[in-house]
Amino acid sequence: MITLYRHALSGHSHRVELMLSLLGLEFDLVDVDLASGAHKKPEFLAKNPFGQVPALDDDGVIVWDSNAILVYLAKKYGTEHWLPNDPAGAAAVQAWLSVAAGRIASGPAAARLVTVFGANLDHENAKNSANALFATMDQILAHRAYLAGNEVTIADVAGYAYIAHAPEGGVSLDPYPHIRAWLGRIEALESFVPMQQTAVGLAA
Repeated sequence: MITLYRHALSGHSHRVELMLSLLGLEFDLVDVDLASGAHKKPEFLAKNPFGQVPALDDDGVIVWDSNAILVYLAKKYGTEHWLPNDPAGAAAVQAWLSVAAGRIASGPAAARLVTVFGANLDHENAKNSANALFATMDQILAHRAYLAGNEVTIADVAGYAYIAHAPEGGVSLDPYPHIRAWLGRIEALESFVPMQQTAVGLAA
């Protein structure tokens, strides 16, 4: 049995939930009460020593870090298109996983942390970072269907939630038609599941 420990408003958690659904896997969801500090208690720290959601328990195999979980699921349960075996394809996916952990985290994800969770971050800087990222991504997606090429990979799963929900952080997607088309292609995938919406920012 697969169990995903998550928070419903966490884009990192949604990455994993989306991947599990796209792969057609059966799984249980366990909501971690971040407000009460459940993620910092010994029981959860045994699953993720950094005390962050998500964490995955696959019949006793514990995996933490959302991008690492995507790699694990793709390798164990997915077909090769999710994470190519050829060096160039694997590198292309890894580059976008780094973007997800870097520029997406410090841009649209950080902007949304301010509006949804009240994080003490520089909101204007996060929004500016998001727009700079989106301008580059929009140019790239003008020439390909998905981030790493013309087949969907875990790179797209890693990037989806925080970009789709960027308006919640005050970042408009209107100037980026190719990003919006890419989001639409992901949302059209069989077994797609959305992340819970929050009425804040431009989504208010």
